[in-house]
Amino acid sequence: MPVYEYAGLDSSGKTLKGIIDADSTVAARQKLRASGVFPVEVKETLSRPKGGPSDTFSLFAFFQRVKPGEVYAITRQLSTLLGAGVPLVASLDSLISQKSSPLLKKIIAQIKESVNQGNSLAFSLSQHPKIFSNFYINMVRSGEASGSLDVVLAQLAEFGENQEALRGRFKAALAYPAFMSLIGISVLFFLITFIVPNITKIFTEMHHTLPLPTVVLINVSNFLLSFWWVILLAMFSGIILLKYSKKRPSVNYIWDKLKLRIPVLGPMNQQIALARFGRTLGSLLQSGVSLLSALQIARNIVNNVLIAEVLDKAEDEIRAGKSLAGSLSQSRWVSSMVVQMISVGEQSGELETMLNKIADTHEREVESRIMALTSMLEPVMILIMGLIVGFVVISILLPIFEMNQMIG
Repeated sequence: MPVYEYAGLDSSGKTLKGIIDADSTVAARQKLRASGVFPVEVKETLSRPKGGPSDTFSLFAFFQRVKPGEVYAITRQLSTLLGAGVPLVASLDSLISQKSSPLLKKIIAQIKESVNQGNSLAFSLSQHPKIFSNFYINMVRSGEASGSLDVVLAQLAEFGENQEALRGRFKAALAYPAFMSLIGISVLFFLITFIVPNITKIFTEMHHTLPLPTVVLINVSNFLLSFWWVILLAMFSGIILLKYSKKRPSVNYIWDKLKLRIPVLGPMNQQIALARFGRTLGSLLQSGVSLLSALQIARNIVNNVLIAEVLDKAEDEIRAGKSLAGSLSQSRWVSSMVVQMISVGEQSGELETMLNKIADTHEREVESRIMALTSMLEPVMILIMGLIVGFVVISILLPIFEMNQMIG
C-alpha cells in the first residue's frame, strides 16, 4: 500500500505533519478528514513500493538505502517500547513519528499496516527482504512463538550493534592506509604524467642514447599521459565484471575458495566466517530456534560457499544422529578449538554460551590481526613509494651525469 506524507491542521488550527498509508491520494485525504485532520498537502513518499523501479539499480536508490545501523536502532527502540508494555501497533506508530528517513518511514508504515490486517510481525518483515535478513525474520518469528518478542529484539539489536562495531573497527583500521595510498598514487601520477615529461623533453631533444631506466620512465610517462582513461576504464570494467560473474555458482565457488586460501587474509576470512557462525547460531538457539533450523539460517550468514557446504553436511549428519561437534570435526575449515568448545557446550548443556564465546574469541583475533596488518602496511607503503620515487630520480639524474662526463 502506498505511503503518503501529509501536512494539515487540527480542529484548533495547530499544524500537524506525519505519514499515512492509503490506496490513493484521495483515500489519504479522506482518511485524514475522518481522523479530524484537515489536509493542506498530501504527497506520496519518494521511495517506491517493493517490485517497482526502485528494485533496479539507480543513483536515487543507492542514496536512499536503509543502513544496517538504522535497522538495529529501530530494533532497540521497538524492544524498549514492547518491554514497557506498549502494544505493537502503537510502538510502530511511535517509530514512524521518530524517523526522518522517508524510506524507513514508508517501510515501518507498511509493516504496521500489515500487522493491522492480522499478519504476524515476522511475516510483515519478510515482505522487505532487502532490509530484513532471514536471520532477523526467524529470530522475530521465534520471539513471537515464545511470547518473548521484546527479549528477542533486544538480542537482535545487540547482535547487530556488535557486528556494526566490528565492521566499524575494520574500516577505521584501514582508513589511514587507504587514504595514504590514494594520496601517494595521485602524487606519483601527477609527477610522472606532468612533471617528468617537461624534464625528459630536454633529453629526447638532444638525440643521444639514453640509459635504460630513463627510456622506461619516458615510455611509462607517455603511456599514462595518453592512455590514462584506458586504465580507469579497465579498472571499472574489471570491478563490474567481477561483481556480475560472482553471481555464477562456479565463479562464486572459486572466489570463496580463494578468500580462504590466500596468504595472510585467508585465515582472517576464515575467522570472520566462524565468528558469524558462532554468533548467529548462538543467538538463534537462545531464542528457541531448533538446531537444524538455526544451521539453515547460519549457512546464509557466513557468506562463504565452502563453509556453507560444511554446515549442509553437518545438518545431514545431525539428522542421522551425530553430534554437532562430531559433524564439524572432519572439516578443514573449522578449527579444532571450535570443535572442542562446541563439544564441551553440548556435553554441559551450554551450547549457546560456548557459541557466543567462539564468536567473541574469533572477533578479538580478527581485530588483532587487522591492527597487525595495518601496522605492517604503513612501512611497506613507505618502502614502495620510496622505491618508485628513487627510480624516477635516478632515471632523471643518469642522463645528467652522462652529459657532465661528455662535457668533462
